[in-house]
Formats: sequence, C-alpha cells, structure tokens
Amino acid sequence: MALAWAVLVVACLSGCGRGREANDASTVNFLMEAMPISLDPRIGTDAYSEHLHALIFDSLVGRDEQMNIIPDLAETWETPDPLTYVFHLRRGVKFHDGRALTSADVKFTFESVLSGAVRSPKRGSFPMVKDIETPDAYTVVFHLSEPFSSFLWNLTRPGIGIVPAGAGKEEARNPIGTGPFRVVSVEQDEEIVLERNPEYFGRAPKLERVRFRIVPEAIVRALELRKGSADIAGVGSLTPDMVLALTKQPHILAEEQPGTQFAYIAFNFDDPILAHREVRQALAYATDRATLIRYLLRGQARPASSLLPPNHWAFEPNVKQYAYDPGQAEKLLDAAGYTRGADGVRIHLTLKTSTEESTRVLGEALADEWKKVGVDLQLKPLENATFQADIGRGSFQLYTLRWVGANNDPDIFRYVFSSKRMPPDGANRGHYHNPTLDALIDQQRVEMDREKRKAILSQIQKIVAEDEPYINLWYVDNVCVHRDRITGIELSPDGGYEFMDTAELK
Repeated sequence: MALAWAVLVVACLSGCGRGREANDASTVNFLMEAMPISLDPRIGTDAYSEHLHALIFDSLVGRDEQMNIIPDLAETWETPDPLTYVFHLRRGVKFHDGRALTSADVKFTFESVLSGAVRSPKRGSFPMVKDIETPDAYTVVFHLSEPFSSFLWNLTRPGIGIVPAGAGKEEARNPIGTGPFRVVSVEQDEEIVLERNPEYFGRAPKLERVRFRIVPEAIVRALELRKGSADIAGVGSLTPDMVLALTKQPHILAEEQPGTQFAYIAFNFDDPILAHREVRQALAYATDRATLIRYLLRGQARPASSLLPPNHWAFEPNVKQYAYDPGQAEKLLDAAGYTRGADGVRIHLTLKTSTEESTRVLGEALADEWKKVGVDLQLKPLENATFQADIGRGSFQLYTLRWVGANNDPDIFRYVFSSKRMPPDGANRGHYHNPTLDALIDQQRVEMDREKRKAILSQIQKIVAEDEPYINLWYVDNVCVHRDRITGIELSPDGGYEFMDTAELK
C-alpha cells in the first residue's frame, strides 16, 4: 500500500497544489481537513473549531498533560463550598481590539449561552449554574444548584473561550479573543489566516503568521507537503501509510506522541447473543490488537484498557486485561453454550461502521481474526448520517467508533455507561445496565475530594473491564507531519493545535 501510494505521489506531483502565498517566507502554511463549524467559541464543538478556539481565545482555566486544572484567564480560584466557585482574573489582559478583559466579559459569555441568546450545544454542559455574580472587575462567582465534580473541567480551554461583553453573531465572522493569535481574515471553505498577538499575557508565539488552508483530500495534503507548497498538516490528518512514505523524503519530518483519542467496539446488550458476558469477553480475547496496531496503524497507537488515557490522573491500570488468547476465547464461547456447528461456525454477528476506509479495513481484519474462534462477522458500512442514526436508536449488534477529547473527562463513564444516559439523553447506545455501576457513577459526579473520586473511578473502571460493554482497542498516537523549516513542535495529548504557540521557523 505504501509503495502504491508513493507511485501515485510521483505521478501526481506536477499537478498538485499552489505555491506558498506571495512567496511569504514568514507565513506558515497549515493544511486542515475541513472548515470549522464556527469560530465563535460559544458555538463550535467540532474538533476543527476547538483547535482554532484554543489559539484565538483563552478560557477561565486550562489543563496540563495529566488533565489537571491549571490557571488561564483566572490566576486563582477557590470553592468555599461545593456550590460556589470564586475566580480571580488576571489583570492587564486585553482583547485583540484593545479592550481590557473584566469580569463583565466572563459573565456575559456564560449568560449568553445559558439564556439561549446564543444557540449553543455547550449549554447542556452547565445546567447546574444557578447564577453568576461579579463583585468587582476581576472577580467572578458561579453559584451552582447542585455539586458537580466536573464543573471545572467544563470550563477548561478550549471549552468556552471568553468573548467581549456584547458580542453577537459577528463573533463567528470576526472573532475577537485574548489568545496568542488574532484573526486576520476568514474565507469560507478556503482559508483562515491568524497572526501573532504581540500583547498576549502568556508565552508569546514565535510565528508571525499562520495560514490555515482547507484541503479535504488526504492525498492532496500529502502531495502539497512533499512539493513544498505546504509546511504542516493537522495532527492525524494523514494515513499511517502516507506518513511512512512522506518521512522517507528529504526535508520532511514527523513528530509522534502518545495521544488520548480512543478507538473501541461497542456491544448491544439487547441482543440475545451479546447479552452473555462470556461472549463479549471471548471477542476481546479473540482480537489481536498488537498485530492490528503493527500492520494497520504502522505502530501509531497503543493498546487500550480503559476509556481514560494512561496519562490521566484517574487512570486505573489494575483492571482485567484481554491479551490475545484464542484458546481462552473458545473456552468462554463453549461456556456460553455456543459450540461449533458442522461448518465450524458458532455464531453470526454483524459489525456496522462508517464508510471510512480505515474502519472498513479494521472490520475485515476483525472478521479474519474472529473466524479462527468460530465467529462469522459480517460487515455493514453505512453513510455517516445513516450510521449515526442506526447506533443512536440501538439498531446494531456491534459498531466501531472513536472518542475524541470527551474521554479526557472522567464523567465520560456517566455519559456512555449510565443506564440513565441512553439516547437521546446520552451515549449509552448499547443499553448497558449495571445497578452497582450506576450508583458509583452518581457518587463520582458529586464527590469534590479528588482522591476519594479517584478511588470511586478505580472501582468503575474495574467493573467496566469485567462487564466489557466495549472492546477497548487502542489510543491513537498524535502524528504531525511537517517540513523541516518548522521546529519547536510540542504536541499535546489531545491532538490540538496548541503546538503553534511553541513552533518557530528556521
């Protein structure tokens, strides 16, 4: 596959791409897969929107590589009781248009979302906010109606970036934030140009200007990198084979770091076959993740044992593991009453996927592996809208997807495994129900002591590993391919674009 792609590169090279705009050597040309849904940080929730929000806007708080909460616009904060959060803002922070940041901007940002003045999907993250007070220009007080241990997490950058008081619909077309970069121009479905904010309160970017060009086709992104008409491609935007071929070329490098993006296979507990825990565990044992990672992903992933990534402060390593063991898989299927028939088949299953090439190839590999233990797996790739509708209404036996970003918050367990959070009120699409787990999930949601919450989350992860509502496949590595004129790239675990803060040109 890599060889075939390399031949295609050579064949197409002369007809691809455009030169570096105006031959401006100080501009970095960055290739994105798609246009952000909205540059208003109160609205856009897709990955492309949030990646740019993190460069243009600041939030009250941030997070480090272990997902600990750290200062951003708020230098300090305290919680005098579980229902009250008091934030003390930095002084001297300015918006890109020169206005000074005050508590009024913070209050306006959140109230415009909570009141419905701005139609935002982020409103659902803050149902417990009762009111917001601003006792002075640099103090903001949130009053909650009930304790919520993930409240601070929902405030982290790029969760909701702070906009100037009074900002309306124009914020999506002409975003004004306080972040390290400011917006110069926006051309829908073409490009977004940012330049350095010289008055940024934090570490000033070293890059003068970045042109984010929208190039949907992966092959075109790869060709432009090779030709030199682009400098860098978005994290994870090229296939493993493309990365392998490109890095064999002169002046092209790849930065790689463990990521938090989580790939999984989900089970439908309403299905009479998959309702058996032994069957779910057997399929996990029948999945050779190490081989799949080595050959399908070119080693650009790590086996997963939990929804939470290993770098997370709440990650529990001591859970039931499912190393590749087809013999154990066969024993469990026998114990569940599914013996081999005359044709060697024990059970027939169907895996629904999107039409994305990588998931189709994964499905074919799984079918080959599971056949060895007597499981006949049929693949059913669907156009994305149909696929999402089917899994939302429980019309599946198995499906495969990824969690991007959401699994960095421990409250993800409530969203995907609580029996109270079945669609449309959550993502428990497989209708998994465990009363003991439900009780623990409710406890962790309101536990404000982090060590106590961590102990509860440890129990949750152990129960989930035993019940196996998901086959945890892998955490996808963050891979960023760039030309060697760009240096100082420091990738973050969530795969965002914050590395543009540290990058520089030779």
